[in-house]
Amino acid sequence: MTAAVPESADAPHLHVVPEPVASPAEVKIINAVQGTIGRNPAVVRAARGLSHFGEHSLGWVGIGAAGALLDKPRRRQWAGVAVGAFGAHAASVIIKRIVRRPRPHDPSVQVNVSTPSKLSFPSSHATSTTAAAVLLGRLTGLPLPAVLVPPMLLSRIVLGVHYPSDVLAGSALGAASAAAVLAAEKRTRDRTGKNPR
Repeated sequence: MTAAVPESADAPHLHVVPEPVASPAEVKIINAVQGTIGRNPAVVRAARGLSHFGEHSLGWVGIGAAGALLDKPRRRQWAGVAVGAFGAHAASVIIKRIVRRPRPHDPSVQVNVSTPSKLSFPSSHATSTTAAAVLLGRLTGLPLPAVLVPPMLLSRIVLGVHYPSDVLAGSALGAASAAAVLAAEKRTRDRTGKNPR
């Protein structure tokens, strides 16, 4: 049996910072998504596929690298897609380690995929996908953010690994990361008088 150690008057007081708590409304949104489209096995399989593709932004980096190899006149812009997606992912990881919000753990939430960490805010998948979609959309002239971003954001909720605020914050961070890449490309273009290649 361990004796209790008396508290010294001179001992420093330790202040415990409470973990961020999810609102019941966010848990209800996850429940609603999982109780409707999330009950379809095909939807869950597709969500898992998106999860594996977007893990550590590797799918988007691969697309950027392939474009740089195949489309040499625009290789720097394709490289910008890869750099933007990975940079956005890295930024999200740093923020996660600062905020330290746990992933959904309410008993009513079903977790349908494994994750590399237990931290939730912001969603790295949402961050890198939004950055890549914005940059690819600018490069190709296609409305890719509207096509690519919503399915990825929804998939994270279907899988039960993120709260809605996680994916919305991640998407906003990804858009900001893409804007930084586009601004850098514009500075290069203004300085050299030609498109980056």
